[in-house]
Amino acid sequence: MRALQLVADRRIEAVDIAPPPPPAPGEATVAIKAVALNHIDVWGWRGMAFAKRKMPLVVGAEACGVVEAIGEGVTGLAPGQLVAIYGARTCGHCKACREKRDNLCENVEGVHGFHLDGFAQERMNIAARQLIPAPAEVDVTAAAVTPITFGTVEHMLFDNAKLEAGETILVHAGGSGIGTAAIQLAKLAGATVITTVGSDAKMEKARALGADHVINYREDRFEGVVRKLTGKKGVDVVFEHVGADTWAGSMLSMKKGGRLVTCGSTSGVSTTINLMQLFQQQLRIIGSFGCRIENMATVMAKQATGKVHPVIDSEVDFDHLDDALARMESRDVFGKILLRNA
Repeated sequence: MRALQLVADRRIEAVDIAPPPPPAPGEATVAIKAVALNHIDVWGWRGMAFAKRKMPLVVGAEACGVVEAIGEGVTGLAPGQLVAIYGARTCGHCKACREKRDNLCENVEGVHGFHLDGFAQERMNIAARQLIPAPAEVDVTAAAVTPITFGTVEHMLFDNAKLEAGETILVHAGGSGIGTAAIQLAKLAGATVITTVGSDAKMEKARALGADHVINYREDRFEGVVRKLTGKKGVDVVFEHVGADTWAGSMLSMKKGGRLVTCGSTSGVSTTINLMQLFQQQLRIIGSFGCRIENMATVMAKQATGKVHPVIDSEVDFDHLDDALARMESRDVFGKILLRNA
C-alpha cells in the first residue's frame, strides 16, 4: 500500500509499504481518509524533531479514518465508523491517563508523524483508545481537523485559560489553522475576539468567522491597537502560538491578572520576559501541548451543531506534499491544508 515517508530533511517520497496485519487485541484497523497538515509537520520536515527518530518515517500527525476491523476486546467501535485519531501513543494506564489527562502521559511513546510513523498511509492498526467516533453530523473534513486543530484549541481555551463569556481574547495568527478554530470556539463561548492577520485579504476572512476586531500586524503594532480597543485595560486572555516575534507585545496586551496560553513557537523558541511586569501585573503564563482525548469528543459535539466548522485553505495529493509544507512555512495559507486519501 502507498505511504508518504520523510527520507531526509525537506525530502518526502511516496513509497509502497506492507499492509498492516489483522488488529491485535485492543486495536482496530483504520483506513485513513484525510490528513490535516500542521506546523508540527513543518518542524519534522525541516529537521526540528527535538528527539531521536529514525528515517524513513511516515509523515502526518492529524487524521481521521474509517474502522475496517476490530481486535479482540474492543468495544464502542464497529467497522464502517468514521473516527478521529488521537495523535500521541499514550499508555492508558499511568496516573495521568487514568485521570483523562492524556497529554501528560508518563509513558508516552511519541507523536505520530514526528517520532512514530504517522497517518499518511492507506491504513494502519491503532490502539482503540486513540479512536473517537464522529457523530453522524460530522464529516471527514471536520473529523480530520479534530485531534490537533480543534482539540488543541479546546484544551487551551477552556481547560487551561478558563475563558468565560463576556471576556475579551486576543487570538494571534487568525488565518492559521488553530487561529481559525480559536476565533470560532471563543465566539461560541460568548467572548469578544480580537485577532491578528498578515494581510488585508485575511482581515475580511477573519471577520467572516466572527472576529469582532481584526488587526493587520504588518501595518500596525497589535499591542497598541489592543490597548486602544480595550480602553487601555488589555485583554483577559492571549492565545499565543507565534513565539518570539509576538511575545513582548502579547505581554503588553494583557490586563492586570490576565492569562496568556501558548502552544507554539513558530517564530523562535527563545524570548525574554520582563519579570517586574509579570509579578506587578499578576499575569499568568500557561503552557499547553496537544489535548486530552476527551477534548476531541467535546469538539466534535460542537461541530455537530453546525456552529463551528473547519476552514480549509486547499487540498493536495500525495505528489505535492512538499509544496504544501513550504506554503505553510511561508504562512501563505488561511485555514487548513488537507491531504486526501482515496
